[in-house]
Amino acid sequence: MNNKDKKSIDAERIKKAVTEILLAIGEDTEREGIKETPARVANMYAELLAGMNENPKEHLRSVFTENYDEIVLLRNIPFYSICEHHLMPFIGSAHVAYLPAGAVLGVSKLARIVDCFARRLHVQERLTNQIADFIMNSLKPRGVAVVLEAAHSCMTIRGIKKPGSIMVTSALRGIFKRDPKSRNEVMTLMHTSNR
Repeated sequence: MNNKDKKSIDAERIKKAVTEILLAIGEDTEREGIKETPARVANMYAELLAGMNENPKEHLRSVFTENYDEIVLLRNIPFYSICEHHLMPFIGSAHVAYLPAGAVLGVSKLARIVDCFARRLHVQERLTNQIADFIMNSLKPRGVAVVLEAAHSCMTIRGIKKPGSIMVTSALRGIFKRDPKSRNEVMTLMHTSNR
């Protein structure tokens, strides 16, 4: 993480808030194992939410003119985000595909775009749409398909307590939304076994 990201978070304010939470649950804030917890939590939020002050357009520097007119797909991109309802993580995999219209993006940039949007307070549905809309509007491909699969700790370790449940969301744009044959092709590619 660079210094810019650390400055975007008010670490002192987070430390005070975490100290208050610790006191509210009856913890001794001077206890050895707890004493540095407020600072650790502030650093954690600066890292986990670094995308809030990151511009995803920075990842468009590796766009290349290429006469390629078949699906480009990057599967199983690990991501994590923070649920805005409970401030708990949801962790999963993103599958991102597009059908180029004269331009391709450096492959690592797809993963960086996912990270940029994921490292913000979110709901999974909005995150899925943001990734798809950004690629569609920036790269101008013929179509975009994004599928996110994630386990939400706000429902696996609290509340309904259903570990192992996975939420799946999709966002289809362009030809993948309009044309059933193209949609079936991209979804089949996304979910073909890695064998």
